[in-house]
Amino acid sequence: MSSLNWVRGFNATVGWVAPHAVASKMRREFMTPRTLPPRDWELPLLARSERVTLRFGLSALRWGSGPTVLLMHGWEGRPTQFAGLIDALVQAGYGVIALDAPAHGHSPGREANVVLFARALLEAAAELPPLKAVIGHSMGGASALLATQLGLRAEAVVSIAAPSRILTMLRRFARYMGLPEQARAQFIRLVEEKAGMPAGQLDVARYQLDFPGLIVHAVDDLVVPFSEAEAIHEAWFDSQLLRVETGGHRKILADPSLQQAVLQLLAELRHAPLSAVAS
Repeated sequence: MSSLNWVRGFNATVGWVAPHAVASKMRREFMTPRTLPPRDWELPLLARSERVTLRFGLSALRWGSGPTVLLMHGWEGRPTQFAGLIDALVQAGYGVIALDAPAHGHSPGREANVVLFARALLEAAAELPPLKAVIGHSMGGASALLATQLGLRAEAVVSIAAPSRILTMLRRFARYMGLPEQARAQFIRLVEEKAGMPAGQLDVARYQLDFPGLIVHAVDDLVVPFSEAEAIHEAWFDSQLLRVETGGHRKILADPSLQQAVLQLLAELRHAPLSAVAS
């Protein structure tokens, strides 16, 4: 029996008699990221970066100069996973700041969640020049959209392979880990308590998205279904949806069409009337 099957079996059995204990254990595992080393193809970009420390110890990497673009990676991700996009932005004359999310990389913390990701974006933005764009992958994309509801200001936002509704992802994880019904409910409640926000509020259908944006998602994404991108697009009036046929959840970050679409969006902002950007 594989270790995952053993865990599922344990959760399914013990979760009936001790739902809180099992839910608490799964909550900790769900919010504790692993530290995964960069791949060889990320190392040249890492060598060209400048490490900067923002307030509260938040760590980031910086490249280039010019109008500021802020990047946030996904769960257990790294800034250098955006390598192709970062190179394209720098060559186009933008300055890029890519954060290590809380409990990731050089940033402090042992646990993280989408609300902490969003607050990290707010903290970074408070120390940076006005943002041309915020770009996030997966949980980073969800946190970028949430951050706009908490006061983040940017001329545009790019969401890559992001979920539209956090509650759906929590339920999917709980079922995947074999939690019985009562333990699933306790798990979600514990996540909400730790994050400090009801999961039902973390839904783009409830957001006011009054800025231009781009949604990028691969049809063959097995982690976050493409239907999540369609839901974000439906809720976000001033958004463009780029459908990528292949790329999965992470390889999409290296897709040339992503780079082209981001640069096109930024070019449109540059030529837009000031009143349109301000609105």
